[in-house]
Formats: sequence, structure tokens, C-alpha cells
Amino acid sequence: MSKAAVIGAGSWGSVLANVLVKNGLDIKIWTRESKQVTELNEQHTNHHYLPGLKYDERLVATDDLAAAVNGRQVILLVVPTVAIRSVSQKIGKILQTSNERPLIVHASKGLELGTHKRISEIIAEEIPEANRAGIVALSGPSHAEEVARQDITLITAASADVAAAKTVQKMFMNDFFRIYTNQDIIGVELGAAFKNIIALGAGALNGLGYGDDAKAALMTRGLAEISRLGVAMGAKPQTFIGLSGVGDLIVTCTSVHSRNWRAGNQLGQGVPLADVIKNMGMVIEGITTNKAAYELAQQRQIEMPITQAIYQVLYQGCDIKQAIANLMQREGRSE
Repeated sequence: MSKAAVIGAGSWGSVLANVLVKNGLDIKIWTRESKQVTELNEQHTNHHYLPGLKYDERLVATDDLAAAVNGRQVILLVVPTVAIRSVSQKIGKILQTSNERPLIVHASKGLELGTHKRISEIIAEEIPEANRAGIVALSGPSHAEEVARQDITLITAASADVAAAKTVQKMFMNDFFRIYTNQDIIGVELGAAFKNIIALGAGALNGLGYGDDAKAALMTRGLAEISRLGVAMGAKPQTFIGLSGVGDLIVTCTSVHSRNWRAGNQLGQGVPLADVIKNMGMVIEGITTNKAAYELAQQRQIEMPITQAIYQVLYQGCDIKQAIANLMQREGRSE
């Protein structure tokens, strides 16, 4: 697997592309922005997303999706969840025309609004099985800023197809980037999506001035409730104590690199939600995922008090302090 396309040139997509180039692969990266293509190809920078990072000169950017995809053995999708279906549709049509069967990998984290489908489910619907070799989810505790400076990072390649997961593992492994395989793609994708909800809460606690005790409690009980929903949806319980579960939860709930944490932090400081979204300048997956998780919990009658409290703040205008008071005043129970 020496030729791959990376679809999406944001911070995470561009850094993953850079890792693969440095690992010796022939990589084309796609973005819809022509100015970004010029910058990546001529200055070898991506200033809007990762100022200061110099990309490998062998990385080739294009705004032509067919040119990026054709002749590639692996296609890595790193676009916001809201764009997964439309981009997958376009790729599916290109592959049907070229009659190729690349391995499809995604490194996005979220659930589709309305359908509540996982990303691999959306991909499977839009890219016919005859035009793909398999689907792999790449997920775990990782920040683009730290991978860019070659800090030690461990993540998971998940697929029901063990061989496909091992292919992705081999592609990415190097001295600072270590990949584990996992067959529970349901649990890995749900852990990746749901942890963003708890990260919003962790950021809000910080913005309100709460200390480590409160944050530890939120992460622990947050993991308990997202695990409950995940298992009800077919995930294996042990997945949630792995890299894509508690590992990703910890890093997202404790780091200023996390846009979900930063968004929650602003909410805790009293910034209106509309302004938080505007200030971020990037997709805040936890906001839409919270709505999907809340609706799923209601449908399946799964108790998720933290998710419900955050939903009330985001979508029903509840005051954050009142939402916290409501959580603390719930009836006592056994852990």
C-alpha cells in the first residue's frame, strides 16, 4: 500500500498526510480550497490550521477530487462528520467509473444528525462494496499539534476485517506514532464521538472555575454513561477502557488543544453559544454529537444525566450553573 489519498486538509488530515509521506508513501491530499492547495504545494505550510509547521515537500495537494482518488490504494477521509456523506457519495461515483477497490479509512469523530449513524455506516452506504476493499476507523488520544512535532502518540485502527486494520497499522507505524488494531469498530467509533460531549462539560467546568475534583468526577461518570449507550448499540464494554475510549476521553477533556474543551471553556465563562461557534472557526463535533446522543438515549431509555444536562444548556437555554446544581441534587445511588 504505497499510494494513498487524504481527503481533508484541516489540522488532523494534513498532519496524518505528512506522517504518511515521511513514512515513505506517495500521498495526495485534497481540499476544496484552491488557496490552500497553492500554499501547501508552494510554501509547504497550512497556516490557518497549523501555523509554524513546515510540511514535507513531497506532499502533493489538489482541489480535484478525482485526481486525488484515482490510482490510490488507500483513501483516508478526514472531513467533518457533516460532510462525510456528501464526500463519500462523490468518491463512490468516481470509483464506480474507474472500477477501483481501495481500502477506505476514516479519522473523523461523530454521528450523523437525524440518522444517528456511525461514520463507517455512512461510508458503507455511499461507496458500494464492489468499489472498496474494506473500511477502517482510525481513532484515539491524539492532537494534530503534538503529532506535528513528533510527540509520542498511540491510537487504534479498528475494523471487522483484521487484515485491513493491520494494513493501516503498518502504513502509520514509526518511532513516534504507534497503532494498535481492534475489531470492535462500533465501540471505537462511538467512543470517539461521545467523548466530545464530555469534553464540552470539562471545558465548562474549567471556565466556571471548578477544580480537579469536579473534572475527575465528570470524566469518570461521563465514561460510565457513554459506555452504557455504546454497549446498548452493540459495542464491547472493554473498548471503552482502551485508547479510543478512556484514552481519548482523557486527552480531550484536559487539553487546550481540544476544540470541544475550548468551546466548553468559553461557555463556562458566559460566552453565548453562537459566539463560541463563530470564535472557534472550526467544526465543534461535540455540539451536534450531543444532540444525537441525547436522542439515542431517549429512544433506548438509557440514563445519561451529563449528556442530558449539556443538551439542556446547548439546546434548551438552561443556565450552566443550574444544570450543574440539578446534577448534584439527583437522588443518591450506588456506583
